[in-house]
Amino acid sequence: MSRTPALYLAHGAPRLLDDQLWSSQLANWGQELERPKAILIVSAHWESAPLSLGSTSGETPLIYDFSGFAPKYYKLQYRAPGAPELAAQIRGMLNEPVSDQPNRGLDHGAYVPLLRMFPDADIPVLQMSIPTHDPERLFKIGQKLAPLREEGVLIIGSGFLTHGLQFVQDFSIDATPPGWSTEFDLWAKEVLERGAVDELMNYKTLAPGMPYAHPTVEHFAPIFMTLGTASQGDRAPQTAIEGYWMGLSKRSFQVA
Repeated sequence: MSRTPALYLAHGAPRLLDDQLWSSQLANWGQELERPKAILIVSAHWESAPLSLGSTSGETPLIYDFSGFAPKYYKLQYRAPGAPELAAQIRGMLNEPVSDQPNRGLDHGAYVPLLRMFPDADIPVLQMSIPTHDPERLFKIGQKLAPLREEGVLIIGSGFLTHGLQFVQDFSIDATPPGWSTEFDLWAKEVLERGAVDELMNYKTLAPGMPYAHPTVEHFAPIFMTLGTASQGDRAPQTAIEGYWMGLSKRSFQVA
């Protein structure tokens, strides 16, 4: 098996599943990837220290961690097998405390994109928490996890390239993006194309559109784990999805 890429993707709310364009973009991306042996996903919606692993009992229940949506979204299912062997392997790779939360299910930052990318739910899935917002530490965790890619494990950081929901005024899917969203998106695109990870790590002070693009940073943090797994840190990622959803940048990419 060739080296499996690592992904950073925007996941959106459950309404993503009814968006024909975004759903098809995720589905096409999943079909283009070589079938992974297992999936390790880090979602913006699980912040827990020490670093934690969920669903280590071998099952992957779902958490409906949203409110105010149509009843159908609370009936979603994604019955993927768990990955307890992968969890054990990760515990051995990281020289830091790792907490098991065997009954913690997948949150919507994990299963919403997986429902479109791997709809058969037949690939083992393991979710990992975000233990810190520090870009350098997250990057180093990614570096430690990078050997998993040689074994066919697909590593996914799931967030949103811009996520200033509290500053969004038009919640229609095709809303014109606000200036802070486009400015941050284009800055990140240019920095990524240059492989300037050090600049990306200093996004709080260097990026235009801050702090509106990320008044809280949990949706951007997973990008650093993904980039840490790259074989060549200065190599530009391959963009898979771009554009905006409710004015937020859904830019998503994979690294070789």
